[in-house]
Amino acid sequence: MSETLTLNPFDVPILGMTCASCVGRVEKAIKAVPGVRSAAVNLASERAQVAGGDPKAVAEAIRSAGYEPVERQTELKIDGMTCASCVARVEKALREVPGVVAAAVNLATERATIRTVGAAASPGELAAAVAKAGYAAQPIQVASAEQVDREREARQAEIRNLRRSVILAAAASFPLFVVEMLGHLVPEMHHAIGMTIGEPGWRLLSFALATFVLFGPGLRFYRKGVRNLIRFTPDMNSLVVLGATAAWAYSTVATFAPGVLPPAADNVYYEAAAVIVTLILLGRWFEAGAKGRTSEAIKRLMSLQAKTARVERGGTEIELPIAEVVPGDVVTVRPGERIAVDGEVLDGASFVDESMISGEPIPVEKSAGAAVIGGTVNATGAFRFRATKVGADTLLAQIVRMVETAQGAKLPIQGLVDQVTAWFVPAVIAVATLTFLAWLAFGPTPALGFALVNAVAVLIIACPCAMGLATPTSIMVGTGKAAELGVLFRRGEALQALRDVRVVALDKTGTLTKGRPELTDIRTAAPFKEDEVLALVASVERRSEHPVGGAIVEAARARDLVLREPASFQSTPGFGVEATVSGRQVLVGADRFMVHRGVDISTFAAKAGELADAGKTPLYAAVDGQPAAVLAVADPIKPTSREAIMTLHRLGLKVAMVTGDNRRTAEAVARELGIDDVLAEVLPGEKADAVRRLRAAHGPAAFVGDGVNDAPALATADVGIAIGQGSDIAIESADVVLMSGDLRGVVNAIALSRATLANIRQNLVWAFGYNVVLIPLAAGALYPAFGLLLSPVVAAGAMALSSVSVLTNALRLRGFRSPLPAAPSLQGDAA
Repeated sequence: MSETLTLNPFDVPILGMTCASCVGRVEKAIKAVPGVRSAAVNLASERAQVAGGDPKAVAEAIRSAGYEPVERQTELKIDGMTCASCVARVEKALREVPGVVAAAVNLATERATIRTVGAAASPGELAAAVAKAGYAAQPIQVASAEQVDREREARQAEIRNLRRSVILAAAASFPLFVVEMLGHLVPEMHHAIGMTIGEPGWRLLSFALATFVLFGPGLRFYRKGVRNLIRFTPDMNSLVVLGATAAWAYSTVATFAPGVLPPAADNVYYEAAAVIVTLILLGRWFEAGAKGRTSEAIKRLMSLQAKTARVERGGTEIELPIAEVVPGDVVTVRPGERIAVDGEVLDGASFVDESMISGEPIPVEKSAGAAVIGGTVNATGAFRFRATKVGADTLLAQIVRMVETAQGAKLPIQGLVDQVTAWFVPAVIAVATLTFLAWLAFGPTPALGFALVNAVAVLIIACPCAMGLATPTSIMVGTGKAAELGVLFRRGEALQALRDVRVVALDKTGTLTKGRPELTDIRTAAPFKEDEVLALVASVERRSEHPVGGAIVEAARARDLVLREPASFQSTPGFGVEATVSGRQVLVGADRFMVHRGVDISTFAAKAGELADAGKTPLYAAVDGQPAAVLAVADPIKPTSREAIMTLHRLGLKVAMVTGDNRRTAEAVARELGIDDVLAEVLPGEKADAVRRLRAAHGPAAFVGDGVNDAPALATADVGIAIGQGSDIAIESADVVLMSGDLRGVVNAIALSRATLANIRQNLVWAFGYNVVLIPLAAGALYPAFGLLLSPVVAAGAMALSSVSVLTNALRLRGFRSPLPAAPSLQGDAA
């Protein structure tokens, strides 16, 4: 088959990477594949994000570099096959899909099993290829859930294998370690050995035990380390191989050909070789378990997916696997059940818990015409809905993809780490070589023994693993925690950019406010009553299409007032409306409309000025020529906006408002909320320029908008934050999406960005500082002054501890707490 390029980015899970050198090697191998435009490998998530190239060729390149891409298996139900030639035709069609490694079709079961790499060959693309060949196909399982399960199984198998290796290595190393330690503490130990099996016998037993550890449980290091040494691309495995093998080989010579060595250097270091491998295996085991916990966010999201759905087919209700639900199916939902896919309610009513999407704990009422989201939980009622989005198109699948993309991103800060790790392992080998030569030339007797021990300690204590894990593990945990709080990073790079923001610019309508006008005030003149006037005004406004009229009608209905059908309705654009209701003439409009019709509204002058100063729009009502009431309609401020802005100020940020509203209204809102800077009467096309002005005045800027008229400003800002309003997250111009309309999500996003970057700095300081301090100690820097040396065994323990420490520190982000004083719907529980 000719090489097939995929234009869309895809990701490949990879097993076997242990340090930053592995990352560089895999990236280099992938980028060498024809057609690949870019490749980013994440050590913590153990995934490669690749743009361009043939996924199958990418997988082969990963294998050739010594690592294992995780293949994914998809099953299709095939209809229409009648003979073996049909099987051959379907198999050929499937194998021509980019990313397919193998395809096997069973005529008897009418199933096709396809192995793929990356995400290029989706179940939909596979089914389309089968349809093009003349047959019908549909997925049997939900691909995303299956993929997560398969990756989890592969990772669990790796952890079980490591655990078994640790147990075997520890069992063989324990006698060596105990005898060596007791030999130093209890001099009689050597006498006891001499009187039983003898020194030569003990050396032979030690050789057997150490050889088993190195080339049994420790063989994993040799499989990769030796190959990379031969290729002159050494990695962490190479350092372990060099260190452990040097100690073992020296001891082997001392055992079987002692005459080759100077008499004073006739020593064995079998316990060092064996314990080194055992401790590093132990560290890898702990590390693999900790890595699994960094991806808990994806696992939790996937656990929200329903497994089956009750679908109406052929006049009956049947239970189907979720993968067999198609758009247009009518799905029945009972109390307490999880909604299977996205859709629109046909009949019935209930309340649905959408907290996993919006972060809001209060269930949302659903009735005919309302949208429902797959993965949310129905409460007490029952309803039927029509499926509109299934499989990879559902909101839950979009969220999972967005979180995975953010977790796999490389932040700019990672560039420094990449530069260091590119030369780190070769530099360590060079330092170890110099250490060996220096001790051999200037060390005390036996110089050869001192040279070997210290060179091995240098090789073992160096830890590029910690440097490679420092950034990606924090990103994984931080973006996962953000998803729990309803904050989705569409670009992982925004996580770093958000930390540097100095001013937050907010759109007004729909961001600070609810985005829809409401009746906020009504003041009547004697002898009129509130409900009487509101019923008359609302009856007139029933015929109006203006949003203000709609707000008045909604307010009247909320009070259960009876509305009449108006007669003689007339509208004067820019002035007001008039009509006859139950024989009474009613005028509703601006002050100029009342003046034009000769109605004296001076009674309401003080109240009208008060309303206008509060940013509300006053209008008047007259009944039978008499002034009846002044009403105010406004777009109410969200109850959480003030709290969010106060917290942003406490975080040291300036807050600005960019709006198209008139300056008087905008400044009234700004005064109420404590906003620092107001840019009013800004047209949608001018918002991008407004963001530039704010950036010039204050520094890096974030813009928060609803993503409709704000796309230019979202794209211009250093970080664009879109309010997704629950079901709409596909906002292409934003870097960050808030799942709820709550502005407190901006606070959480910024605070979490700062916490994540601080966590990364801690990891990097530890990883770099560890190597800067301990490599010289391992080389013997303290020996001239204090006579102290670092044992290779201690070096191995320290190296294993380094990676585990970085992972443990990153996992602390799971306990992130919001800086908001009280935001129970957003904070979540500390892990």
